[in-house]
Amino acid sequence: ADRVALPRLGCGDMGGGQSLALPPEKGPHRVGCADVMVGHTQQGLFFRLFYPCVPRDGAEMPLWIPRYEYCGGLADFSGRSRRWCAPLLSIAVGSCRVPVSWKAPFKSCSSGYPLVIFSHGLGAFRTVYSSICMQLASWGFVVAALEHRLDSSAATTYFCTAEAVQEQWIPHQQVPQGQKEFYFRNNQVHHRANECTRALQLFRDISSGKSIPNVLPQGFDLSVLKNSIDLNKAAIMGHSFGGVTAVLALVKEPGFRCAVALDAWMFPLENVLYPEVPKPVLFINTEKFQTPESMAKMKRLSSRNSQTKIITILGSVHQSQTDFAFLTGKLISRVFNARGTLDPYKCLDITSQATLAFLQRHLDVRKEFAQWDCLLEGIGDSVIPEAPFCLSNL
Repeated sequence: ADRVALPRLGCGDMGGGQSLALPPEKGPHRVGCADVMVGHTQQGLFFRLFYPCVPRDGAEMPLWIPRYEYCGGLADFSGRSRRWCAPLLSIAVGSCRVPVSWKAPFKSCSSGYPLVIFSHGLGAFRTVYSSICMQLASWGFVVAALEHRLDSSAATTYFCTAEAVQEQWIPHQQVPQGQKEFYFRNNQVHHRANECTRALQLFRDISSGKSIPNVLPQGFDLSVLKNSIDLNKAAIMGHSFGGVTAVLALVKEPGFRCAVALDAWMFPLENVLYPEVPKPVLFINTEKFQTPESMAKMKRLSSRNSQTKIITILGSVHQSQTDFAFLTGKLISRVFNARGTLDPYKCLDITSQATLAFLQRHLDVRKEFAQWDCLLEGIGDSVIPEAPFCLSNL
């Protein structure tokens, strides 16, 4: 079963002229972006921060694939030869940039921005969901897109040692031979959910005035966030493996008031925890990924909490909720199996609007997002409640 959150890379020429064009932000704020690494061990935190910023002319836009090593990690993860696949990936998407302002000045907010911690899927990393993170930031959220380091589920990742600030790279780890997948994945999801709770604690520390050094060279100064984040309005969100991570984080961390799970891979969560999920979850599924078993698990949660919602976006595939959906050209999107029949811009609109309506409802955000409430009931173009009958080929 291919349950991964990233595409299987195909062979053949990817086309050097093809590029990734992420859609610009739609909200009233311009968006800034910075990388944050805290601590000098694998146990520290690493994330990309998206935030409302003060716009400035000629601001640099960050690379979507921040380092060549991630091309190698994607090649390894997809079971392709690093020798040919990593350079091809680099040619195809290595020069793509995210349409945000790199390290732009943070736009302070006396009432405090709500906070979203985002958890990536299996074999992904902190930048793979830039389009959705950017949209949320443009509507007045601070979003921390984690790169999970403890469970070796990222395509690859690294930390900086204290001595000479050397980089220690952590490769992706497959399920060890002879080990049952459930036990391996269950252990991973607990590590991931703990990382999410540590991320929320980090923002608490920043807000209390603690000095938290960002150990990256010329790193973004975290102290500018003090007094501008409302920690009573924190949500957890994720895709695939990150979706089930978000559900588990609700159990572990009372500070998260709700969760948004994009095409959640429910397999790794132990059954005994379902009755423990205390807060509402919004499940936004794609048409081609979910199994009847997975849907049954989601329905266990919605039957216990009337505020938990399950919707499906028709014409979408598992990759539709990642940035891979915006790879231009038929060849490359076929190679990545990244597109369904629904236009990826439309899919992003539905995903972000349903998320905003849900967050307004459960974080007490006073905005105009209630205009999209109908999506939460599965009412609208290309959306249905719950799931279609002809489900997954997992």
